[in-house]
Formats: sequence, C-alpha cells, structure tokens
Amino acid sequence: MRIKNLYLKNFRNYAEETFDFSEGLNVLFGKNAQGKTNCAEAVFYLCTGISPRSKRDKQLIRRGESFAEISAVAESRYGNMEIYAKIWDNGREFKLNGNKITKNSDILGNLFSVFFSPQELRLIQDGPDERRRFLNVSISQLSKPYYTALSRYNKILDQRNNLLKNRDVDTVYDLLPVWDEQFCKYAATIAYKRSEYINMLAPLALQAHAFLTEGAEKLEISPEKKYKGDENELAKRLFDELSNNYERDIRLGYTASGPHRDDLNIEINGTDAKNYASQGQTRTAALSVKLAEVEIFKNVSGEYPVLILDDVMSELDLPRRKKLVERTSGLQTILTCTHAERVLYGLQTNKIKIEEGAVKR
Repeated sequence: MRIKNLYLKNFRNYAEETFDFSEGLNVLFGKNAQGKTNCAEAVFYLCTGISPRSKRDKQLIRRGESFAEISAVAESRYGNMEIYAKIWDNGREFKLNGNKITKNSDILGNLFSVFFSPQELRLIQDGPDERRRFLNVSISQLSKPYYTALSRYNKILDQRNNLLKNRDVDTVYDLLPVWDEQFCKYAATIAYKRSEYINMLAPLALQAHAFLTEGAEKLEISPEKKYKGDENELAKRLFDELSNNYERDIRLGYTASGPHRDDLNIEINGTDAKNYASQGQTRTAALSVKLAEVEIFKNVSGEYPVLILDDVMSELDLPRRKKLVERTSGLQTILTCTHAERVLYGLQTNKIKIEEGAVKR
C-alpha cells in the first residue's frame, strides 16, 4: 500500500502544491515552520478523516481562504484509488474514486496510515485518554464495526450522564435499565475488539522495543482491566456491573465504569513507564508501540500501511536512528526532518525540500 502523489490546495500554509512519493523512504526536509509536518498531516487526514494535531477541521484551512482541498492517488493490492477531501468552515466532503462518501465510517479502511511525532510521547506520559485515543484510532481503521460501536456508545454515554444529573431519582432508576441495554451492547463490542488488539500489540511492541534497544530493555503492555468471554457474556457482565452501581453513579453524576474508563499498563523492565521512564526510554517505548501498530496492519489487512515519521530523527541517538531506518525498510515511509540526516546518507531516498509551503524544485 502506498501513496503515489498528493495534491494540496489552501491546506495549512500551502496555496497549491503537488508531491510525488516513491515506494520506499520519502524525506521531507527544510527549515522549521516551512510546512513539512503539514504535508504529513494531510496524508494522515485522508487516511483517517482526522488530524493528528487539530480537533477542528476548519483549522486546516489556509488563513484568508474559505476552503481547503486534499487529494491523493494511492495503490493497494486491489488496484489504484483516488481519495479526495474538501473542507469548509462548517463542513467537509470526502470522495473515493469520484463517489461521495456519506458515512464517516466509510472513510476508514481504504488507505491505512500510522503517524508518529514527538507529541506521541503523550501515549506513555499522559493520562488514560491518550491511550484510549490511540486504541480508538488504530482499531477504527481496521474495524468499521468498532468505529460504529464507539460512535454509538459515546452518544449513549452522554445521554446516560445527563440522566444521572436529573434530580428526579425515581425517573433515573426507571430509565437507566433502558439505556443500559444498548449501552452494554456497544460497550461489549469495544471491550472485545480492544482485547483482541492488545493481545496482538503486546508481543509485537515487546519485539520492536528489544530490536531498538538491542535487548537492553523489556517493554510490557497489558490491559488495566481484563475482559473475559464473548461479546454476549461481556454485555451481560457489564450490565450487571452498572446495575449494581446505580447509587454510586447517581451520587457522582456520571458513569464511573465502562470502556471509557479503561487504561493500558505500560512497563519498562518491570517499572511503570508513565511515572519512572526517562525521556529517552519514553520516546523509544512510544516508537515501539507505533512499529507494532505497523505490523498489526500488515497482519490484518495483508499490506503495510503508510508510515509517517514526523521529526523523529532529531529525538533519537545515532544507533537508534540506524535501527529505525533498518526496521522500516520495505514499506512506504514519509519522514520529515530539518536536514538530510547523516544516517540517511547512501540510502536510496526520495528527497523533497520544502520552503515556505512549497516544494523547492
């Protein structure tokens, strides 16, 4: 799976530009704040329908313009495809091979991508929200049922939380079982799919981390809460858990149990990485998780995703840079950096210089 070319119009600091990508390593280089990361962001946006940097699509529009356009011609084992997105201040439109995509879930699964930047250290350092976000974005690309269940679960969760704030306690007790039946159905799908994913992720991250550290460190990933059984069993167990805690949830005013509260345990050499890992250890652990994600996409879809590495080389020492380059050979990689890194010398790469939102040809 690879992107052949990318077209941007009024996207971030780009007025209009076209990029041609090779099958292997593509290096976007130039001074800071020229638009390298913006290009990488556009690729990920086409693959997932979300930005790794902004929560609001309108922030992607070039200042002073009313819209932005992104399109790419890509190739997978099923043939060529063209993906197009247009963004306005108050909406957006996606097309696949000229046909309008009407559901957000249909944006996913056409072109896979894994994105890594220094900000991904939040995966290790920050709270559970960041780890759940990682799981949600990655699994949603591989499973439309997961994305659908997650969307519906979040809507019901909001409605359930609003109900819990109702001062008429009798009404709350009467209505909670009605909401919880659907709530637990979607919660079970989320919990089951996450469990499957983590079971794949843990050994692959362990292997990638051992490779990057030459066996000096051991990375272990496990779910904070283990769910056992099939989806029907999980739904029943979650329903019972909620039913037994109505009084607690009413007192708190929110739903205190369910997949929206789950977390991952991440340890390096048996020690909690969030609280005790050094900056270098955190960086390597986060990168290992992303490399594991790449392998999961390959194992599940049969093709490697497009790997985007944004400003990662400056954050690694030379031995680990070499290890990373070695590890990513054989798949399309879009790498951003401020200059042609020493570790890249002698390698066959497609170098693209960016200056002030334009390719310097």
